[in-house]
Amino acid sequence: MSLGALAVIAALTLALALYVAAEFAAVSVRHGQIRSLAQDGSAIARRLLPTLEDPHRLDRYIAACQIGITLSTLVTGAFAQATVALDLAALLERAAGMEPVAARSAAAVSVLVLLTVAQMVFGELVPKSLALQFPTRISLITYLPTYWSSVLYRPFISALNGSGWFLLRLFGLSPGGSHRHVHSPEEIEMLLAESRDGGLLEPDEQHRLHRALQLSRRTARELMVPRQWVEAVRLDTPPEEALRIATTSAYTRLPVYRGSLDDVVGMLHTKDVAAHFAEQGRLAPVEALLRPILRVPAGVTADRLLGFFRERRGRLALVLDEHGGVEGLVTLQDVLSELVGEVADEFKEPDPTPERLPDGRVRLPGHLRLDEAFPWTGVRWEAPGVATVGGRVVAALGSVPQGGERLQIGGVEVEVERVEGRSIAFLLVTPVSVSQGTEEA
Repeated sequence: MSLGALAVIAALTLALALYVAAEFAAVSVRHGQIRSLAQDGSAIARRLLPTLEDPHRLDRYIAACQIGITLSTLVTGAFAQATVALDLAALLERAAGMEPVAARSAAAVSVLVLLTVAQMVFGELVPKSLALQFPTRISLITYLPTYWSSVLYRPFISALNGSGWFLLRLFGLSPGGSHRHVHSPEEIEMLLAESRDGGLLEPDEQHRLHRALQLSRRTARELMVPRQWVEAVRLDTPPEEALRIATTSAYTRLPVYRGSLDDVVGMLHTKDVAAHFAEQGRLAPVEALLRPILRVPAGVTADRLLGFFRERRGRLALVLDEHGGVEGLVTLQDVLSELVGEVADEFKEPDPTPERLPDGRVRLPGHLRLDEAFPWTGVRWEAPGVATVGGRVVAALGSVPQGGERLQIGGVEVEVERVEGRSIAFLLVTPVSVSQGTEEA
């Protein structure tokens, strides 16, 4: 058994490993990382990037890998049978005294088994594992040999791809598929959780990225301050009263309405009140200080709302229902709080938060969002067009309740603790776990 034959087999196995690694690296590498390397001056990354971003070029690149894998496997098997198997058969005849036919058969089977195991381990499993662990590095290392192979195999690639596309069309399938990985928001959230568990993301980083993904699911109705809690100014408010409101309000921008909140005519910026008084030495009527106010539909998503504020250079918008009535008010801070968490305001009293009581019940503020109530109630309260727990109770009763009224929602006992105006200020709920424990006791 000559060393030259073994060297040729090793070289062919190395070629097989190169094509396997190139194929897996090409379909698993992140395009953003290659684009970043190309921008940093990597010549190979600049050449590789167009191949990854063009589905047809990537198809040809993958086809070159597959042809290389097939040819490497076939040539290695044929060469091994023509050299190593013959030498092994002669050795078996001399050393074991086997008949020529039996010796050739045993040598052929032995070489086939050993060669298959060697190719699977060194030519497929090891390079595949390396390509999946280090896709960027492997894709750059294997690009040039694979590219020149695609040039060499171009006639075969055209014929084979054409045949494959013809068969796909016979079955009514489109051949225009891509090798790129496309992930849904749910899959991205799973990837973020896995990255956090693997130590690549801090819990705070994973939480912020999770919030960013949720922006496309939150609507202005869920983020807004409900209508009954909107602080606004009447158009006919006397200048002295407007000055008092401007100096005592926790807000710098206040809607101005005529008659009712459904007829908002603009916005009063408290800075304008102070600036006019400082410049003119007298107070101006509210109408003279009006600024335009933005309006958005209640169903607009938070990510689009953020873009809307950026384009219009605004920080506050009225939230309108399908009939044009005012449902509430949403600000840029509301959207940013959804993204980075609650942002404290030194002029504004902190909003009430859920409170667990000694008897096991929980006090929930009426403006608490439904999706935030689950950890406190133990069940998910859902209702079309309802964003808060107070709104959920009103929807269940069909009217604004009185303080002390009781009901059950989703198996959870609810008591209306306090009502302010036409809205529920606080609820007392008995979480599912507490009520079940009481029944068992």
